[in-house]
Amino acid sequence: MAASHLQCRECHTEYPLEALYVCERCFGPLEVAYSRPGVELSVAEWRRRIQAGPQNIWRYADFLPAAAPPGPSGRLNSRAGLPAGCTPLIRADRLAARLGLKEVWVKNDAANPTHSFKDRVVSVAATRARELGFETIACASTGNLANSVAAHGAALGMDSYVFIPSDLEEQKVLATGVYGTKLVGVKGNYDDVNRLCTELCAERDWAFVNINLRPYYAEGSKTLAFEIAEQLGWELPDRCVVPVASGSLFTKIAKGFEEWRELGLLEGELPRMNGAQADGCSPVASAFAEGHDICRPVKPSTIAKSLAIGNPADGPYALDLARRTGGSVDAVSDEEIRAGIRLLAETTGVFTETAGGVTTAVLAKLAERGEIDPEERVVLVITGEGLKTLDAVRGSFEMHTIEPTVADFEAGVPEPLTV
Repeated sequence: MAASHLQCRECHTEYPLEALYVCERCFGPLEVAYSRPGVELSVAEWRRRIQAGPQNIWRYADFLPAAAPPGPSGRLNSRAGLPAGCTPLIRADRLAARLGLKEVWVKNDAANPTHSFKDRVVSVAATRARELGFETIACASTGNLANSVAAHGAALGMDSYVFIPSDLEEQKVLATGVYGTKLVGVKGNYDDVNRLCTELCAERDWAFVNINLRPYYAEGSKTLAFEIAEQLGWELPDRCVVPVASGSLFTKIAKGFEEWRELGLLEGELPRMNGAQADGCSPVASAFAEGHDICRPVKPSTIAKSLAIGNPADGPYALDLARRTGGSVDAVSDEEIRAGIRLLAETTGVFTETAGGVTTAVLAKLAERGEIDPEERVVLVITGEGLKTLDAVRGSFEMHTIEPTVADFEAGVPEPLTV
């Protein structure tokens, strides 16, 4: 394992690699620090080492805070859980043409085992939980994390407890309870759920993946950056458009690019990082627009429930990243979110949940404002599957019901539009 210790992001106090997440001196968040052996390897040797790894996130084990699970190279066994990562990067020429851009790529993380990027972070957190001797994993979730923790717990034979807002989308509730987890609906929003779980974390010997194991969990998001760069032929994109909930995914993707730049695996400037939020829960976008360095907490009210975190833990770091890379954090309305879902589906064949509608709508807004150079290579990060939020597209299209005759078909179904 390449991780050497935990370190406070604010005062840099060091801590052992235990189930810790907040600095005792300044209450700043802890993150993983590395002392990576093999830095003397050449770029070619590093690339060969990575490419020889399995077709999942553990090909990047040298950059993660847990030892790669045992098993034959290229395969996973029951001790390793579900095989997250290595999801498609799709060149979206029709989407680019619709937006007046030259090169747009869609990183479709809905192709993970539970159909969201959360399988990456849970895979790392669950592996670390077992290394630390935990027998139970748990989480506070807006839906996708609930699916993933329940599924990984089942695959690993670990007990799991999943806490969600009680009004979560039905599809996400069903796709969590089916794994046999202890599913707890809390009367309140995500911030209420998170507060409860933080209290329980102090009283239970459980691995709350996004609380006491958060430093390890968050590192799993870096694998998105590693895959994007590898799939682009060891090159950086010019811009990434990424959904923002807590802000962790947004900042960790940039951290992944930076780590590989430091090793010489990638050359060039860090991509412009554009964050995407919903108007009904946009504390980071509001702070960006107002020139603030901190985020004012809000009460969420949006169809994009997977992004509905009113008090984002990594908000200040997301703001700093957007500004120093020449990016931004924008928000879009619920109607724009629905339009974004349709736009992505109609031009790429990728059906995304509401979070992806947010991200696609923000990309469209940036293109319309002329903020994207037509020559840029843009990566749009899609984090979840549209089947999880079916209500968002209900009533957005028409089904033509006819009798089983050619005459009725010709009378009742319009000719396709010429594009």
